[in-house]
Amino acid sequence: MMNHSRGAPARDSQHPDGVGTTRPARSGIRTVISIIGGLFAAATIGIASFGSISSATAGQDARTSLTVIAPAAAGGGWDGVAREIQKAQRANGIVNNVQVVNVPGAGGTIGLSSLATLAGQGNTIMVGGIGQLAATIQYGSAVTLDDVTPLALLVEEYDVIVVPADSPYETLDELVEAWRADPRSIPWTGGGSFDQLVVTELALAAGIDPVDTTYISSDGGGEAIQALLNGTAKAATGGYPDNIDQIESGRLRALGIATPERIEGISIPTAKEQGYDVSLANWRMLAAPPGLAEEEVEALREVVLETLDTPEWRDAIDRYRWTEQVLTGDELDRFLDTEKKRVARLYEEMGV
Repeated sequence: MMNHSRGAPARDSQHPDGVGTTRPARSGIRTVISIIGGLFAAATIGIASFGSISSATAGQDARTSLTVIAPAAAGGGWDGVAREIQKAQRANGIVNNVQVVNVPGAGGTIGLSSLATLAGQGNTIMVGGIGQLAATIQYGSAVTLDDVTPLALLVEEYDVIVVPADSPYETLDELVEAWRADPRSIPWTGGGSFDQLVVTELALAAGIDPVDTTYISSDGGGEAIQALLNGTAKAATGGYPDNIDQIESGRLRALGIATPERIEGISIPTAKEQGYDVSLANWRMLAAPPGLAEEEVEALREVVLETLDTPEWRDAIDRYRWTEQVLTGDELDRFLDTEKKRVARLYEEMGV
């Protein structure tokens, strides 16, 4: 097992939508329906494209041709991982022909369902993570990570807890004290469901009922920052790289970071050292279709591990401030089982 901390990580912007505490107006509902319709239309196009590529490469081994599914739109965190894998494999001749296919929709569950249909095809892998796991629980997905073949955990990323620079709360204790006194008086925001899970874990650590907490889901880290700056929200959790520029410019104040221990080069204290045991990681993994022979699984795992050992992948870890955490085999299975129970418990605490 490899476990190397290499700076502060980035956050995935392609989380499933968060669950707020207020109901949208009728016009808002119509907008949501329109957005969902467009989302599934885009997903259908993605699946069609993916199906064409899959058919064209069926029967080829992973060293000859490899398809990497990013279960989100281009530009998001899962897509970023897929592109970095493609770059490393091309630069080092690990795979003769590697293609990235975006299959967005429903928090990554459409891409997951697509992968599950490719039983026995040993030249396709998919990027996934805790956001996708959360979506299978949140949306009651018929297909889960149990229906595919986990290959390897790759990296972890962590959230930072921030408030506007002019906030009266200068420490995490001060924020929590006000939040505990009147939970609904401190509206939180974040870029999606993963950030809401971090808020929920912080609430539990502080002795606050998550059901009483107001969470305003934003569409990505940029929108969450604007909600803070315009006063819509009073506190937020979000990926460190999404927030670091605003922190360094003095527009946001960092009160804590949800890492198990201090990260070298970052002066932000951890929530844990301040008395709040919050260390939920936004992890990324790779999975393959079901129904593969053991030798096919091993061949894919060898391709993955060879990719993770390239200079290009090492550079990506530094650029994205990822924390490397490589797990395979039984260790990975145990990890996923633990995380599934952990996320399900947090959703129960939210009343979902």
